[in-house]
Amino acid sequence: MASTLPVSLEDIRAAARRIGGRVLSTPMVQSASLGELAGVPVHLKLEHHQTTGSFKLRGATNAVLSLSPAGRAHGVVAASTGNHGRALAYAAKAEGAVATICMSRLVPENKVSEIRRLGADVRIIGSSQDEAQQEVDRLVREEGLVMVPPFDDPDVVAGQGTLGLEIIDTVPEAAIVLVPLSGGGLAAGVAAAVKGISPKTKVIGLTMEKGAAMKASLDAGQPVQVEEVASLADSLGGGIGLDNRVTFAMCRELLDEVILLTEAEIAAGMRHAYACERQIVEGAGAVGIAALLAGKIRGGGPIVAILSGANVDMEQHRRVISATQPLYGEEGP
Repeated sequence: MASTLPVSLEDIRAAARRIGGRVLSTPMVQSASLGELAGVPVHLKLEHHQTTGSFKLRGATNAVLSLSPAGRAHGVVAASTGNHGRALAYAAKAEGAVATICMSRLVPENKVSEIRRLGADVRIIGSSQDEAQQEVDRLVREEGLVMVPPFDDPDVVAGQGTLGLEIIDTVPEAAIVLVPLSGGGLAAGVAAAVKGISPKTKVIGLTMEKGAAMKASLDAGQPVQVEEVASLADSLGGGIGLDNRVTFAMCRELLDEVILLTEAEIAAGMRHAYACERQIVEGAGAVGIAALLAGKIRGGGPIVAILSGANVDMEQHRRVISATQPLYGEEGP
């Protein structure tokens, strides 16, 4: 399996050695409420406790550390829906490099302002991830910046895969791992790590119904473009790139299933995380809980759900928790 894919288990283990001491090994807790609902043990991997509030710091740190000193001196650039940009800004600053982050107008202001706070040069371009990527390509071509992609890069995927190593180290008997799915960097890396050690463990990708680019691409048998729309799970938005080199092939090979979630189900996951697990997570981070609450996960246990990010606008979170009004087409509480 691993020998034919762009990122191997050994690549992930090398990334773990490289980024050790620069990222947190995040907690794993057991959820009594979700375990009772599912009828099997359910564990929550609290990756939203990561230093920059999401798993993205793993991949960004591994990618920056993998660059030559000359590459870092040129400065790094990326398109982002927010969390990768924050992680890359943090990782670059830690190594004395300058980061430029290109984002669309759909990225929430709380994420934009945090990236600026970390000292990155922020460019707001267009209304989609693809338009932001066009600016990245221009900066690489005309100004010599070094691109660190948000997902479709072997070093980024290997860094994200270190999360899978921690999962299997903590819950070696895991039967199912639930992974948020967008461009596939996290899903590909986690699946490569988990299945490299425990081939029988199922890895299920979870994403929103609207604008699910990887799901549409897997269904089509090739990368396709989808319309990017607003969602509670804004971090799962964006395309996978029509010239995808890494994550499409890995997700096609390694994911056992991809499950879609409605806005109402995602909101329910956020509410449950807050009310029952005492965790504040963004919509993308709540999809594992959402899938369990919706009864969309079938099979044995133990189950591990990754809570991938906490970088939610708190006013949006308040509205979701209080359910005062529908959001992005949510049918209501």
